[in-house]
Amino acid sequence: MEYQLATIEYVKAVKLSGYKTDVQVQVTIKLKEAIDAQNLQVKLVSNPKGFNQIDKRWVDKYAEMWNIPLEIATIFKKYTGEVEPTISNPKDKRRMFANEFSVNEQENILKWLNENKSLIVSDILKGRGQFSAEWMLVAQKVKANSRWVLKPMNVCLNHFGNGNIEITKQGNFKIGRITMQRKGGDNGRDTAKMLQFKINPAELFDLK
Repeated sequence: MEYQLATIEYVKAVKLSGYKTDVQVQVTIKLKEAIDAQNLQVKLVSNPKGFNQIDKRWVDKYAEMWNIPLEIATIFKKYTGEVEPTISNPKDKRRMFANEFSVNEQENILKWLNENKSLIVSDILKGRGQFSAEWMLVAQKVKANSRWVLKPMNVCLNHFGNGNIEITKQGNFKIGRITMQRKGGDNGRDTAKMLQFKINPAELFDLK
């Protein structure tokens, strides 16, 4: 964060909830009345390929945030299972995979994702408002070893958001290095039908 350690008088960490920022670090500099605040998003990983959820919400909430057209939102709901499959013999009777939609539907949803890519990546990683995250701290513990890395959020946005938007062989969506998928799990509860975004935070260890 480029502070001069000798000038720091006091550091306080405040834990937040409900925001992209997990911890706000408040730094008091000697001979200055102002307190500098840095917003950190913290990711804990236990293995080199530990995928980590970065955001999950109901499709309607994303539709409100991103002004998703009804046609696109309905495709997302069929994908998550909020709306039942409209094809015969789906791979999963509870929902449709991305590669089960018609060619026209796939083209429309990929077009919409490409047009809104910057907004999506920023919202799910950084967030908005006073407590939007400015840094990402990744802490990894593998067996007896541990390590950590701290990266500016703009670096994280570029890294995870850089790349094509595509439909995977498994029938999910990739936005650069971000996976978008049906949440699943939850012992069959309705929350399994939420839309989820995941990354592998450990990738930041390899960035120069």
